[in-house]
Amino acid sequence: MLRHYAVDLLDWHRGTLTSRRLAVLVKHLPRDSAVNRDLHGEAVEWDSTTHLLAAAVDHLAVANWMTATINSGEDADPLDYPEAVPRPGMTEGHADPSPHPDQEPDQGSGMPTPTDLARFFS
Repeated sequence: MLRHYAVDLLDWHRGTLTSRRLAVLVKHLPRDSAVNRDLHGEAVEWDSTTHLLAAAVDHLAVANWMTATINSGEDADPLDYPEAVPRPGMTEGHADPSPHPDQEPDQGSGMPTPTDLARFFS
């Protein structure tokens, strides 16, 4: 509180800071405050720009993988699918936000299956 608003928390105990004002100040603390960092972890450091940058890096890696796969010889070993940039809140095994091209989408995800697509385009 003192760092961001120059308001001492002891003022609430002294009676010079109302409970309503204290609640408003705590509710609107900046993203980099210790309270937000403690509640949300490293996710507070990731704003929309950082998420967009990570998505751009992921898409570029997939595009490079597709180009290398298409231009490799028929007898060449298949290249490993690129791993996504880890994002806050994702575990090590679930860091890939886009599905692997060989994986079938989940039935509950709302994505059509290859059979649905074939039926649609026929």
